Amino acid sequence: MAASRAFIAEQLASPSDALTRFRAQVASVPCDRETVSLASAAGRALAAPIAAEAAYPDAPRAAMDGFALRAADVPGTLRIVGEARMGAAPARALGAGEALAIPTGAILPTGADAVVAIEATQVTGATVAVVEPVEVGENVHPTGCDMRPGEVLLMPPRRLDAAAVGLLATLGVTAVPVFRRPIVGLLSCGDELIAPERTPRPGQIRDSNRFALAAAVAALGAEPRHLPIVGDGEGELEAALAAGVADCDAVLVSGGSSVGERDRTPAALAALGRPGVIVHGLRVKPGKPTVLGAVGSKPVIGLPGNPASALLVFDAVIAPIVAALVGAPTQRSVVAARLAAPLDGRPGWTWYAPVRLVWHEDGTALAHPLPLRSASVSLLARADGYVVIAGAQPHHAAGSSVNVERFLGSL
Repeated sequence: MAASRAFIAEQLASPSDALTRFRAQVASVPCDRETVSLASAAGRALAAPIAAEAAYPDAPRAAMDGFALRAADVPGTLRIVGEARMGAAPARALGAGEALAIPTGAILPTGADAVVAIEATQVTGATVAVVEPVEVGENVHPTGCDMRPGEVLLMPPRRLDAAAVGLLATLGVTAVPVFRRPIVGLLSCGDELIAPERTPRPGQIRDSNRFALAAAVAALGAEPRHLPIVGDGEGELEAALAAGVADCDAVLVSGGSSVGERDRTPAALAALGRPGVIVHGLRVKPGKPTVLGAVGSKPVIGLPGNPASALLVFDAVIAPIVAALVGAPTQRSVVAARLAAPLDGRPGWTWYAPVRLVWHEDGTALAHPLPLRSASVSLLARADGYVVIAGAQPHHAAGSSVNVERFLGSL
């Protein structure tokens, strides 16, 4: 059983100091590289630069429906000599006084240097009249205007989103170099915990933290691994943590770090090897009993057992550690809003205040603070994000402007 240890506020680390101390002892780097198919690349972290091997487009193409022609021939009436086809090069070059009907995206024939929009012409039989002058290059996408040979288009760290995957397909990159998804083991501690499919008896609760944290880990691009629930028996946490560290790239423990008899994670972590516990206790609310540590280069994080505390401190503080293993930075959206009610923190502390956003017709947002009850399971499901309250003057009046941090992975 761990010895009782009270937190001393003056000795607690701020979130930024805690991460600095952690990074000074643990070089969190992306996992090894692997190659995946184009169809499996979405959401993965790119592991190598991607460059264009050829010009794109590879030939001048029409920017709109109309007629390809020589700019020097108009204004005037031209003879229509055919129609360009999509997916094929023009059958012949364009001569003086000639025009070729052309759809958007089709290749210009040799000799043509402009395209006139069809609505700017008058077609009579086999001729087309163009009244206004046309500039050289008008309505034409020239060769290489989008991508040049050798141009680097995607660089790590880059999370492959829809646009990036589309670009890879255009370039013909079907074997995509990415970082392996780190495996993050998830341990929940407590004799009171049961699996979600079971019906709780008096004193029991369903293990929600493990599944909430698994969703948060997956949103960062890592692979969550559910580890068995750990009871309060002697040596159970030590054995489970050792197994998790052996099989995973990082381990998150919820419910094993607090004050007093339930303060089990620090001792279990210290027994596994160096550097062990790096930070125990943060000057934050919620999430004060958080532990940042590692075994070798593998992060081991102890989170509070209270559901809102565990998920909030992971989102606000721990996510960058997991993102470093993924190989892509966290991608968080921030909403500018006005407070519907005052918010107060504590000087010298960092508070994470959950809020619900209400949007007005003019596009502005009003942030409604929610009661911060750490043990609430439904709190963060009702929230759209949180306001970070920090600094020497932590009072925010109703109507004041704030930035609402959206939860990572929010739609």
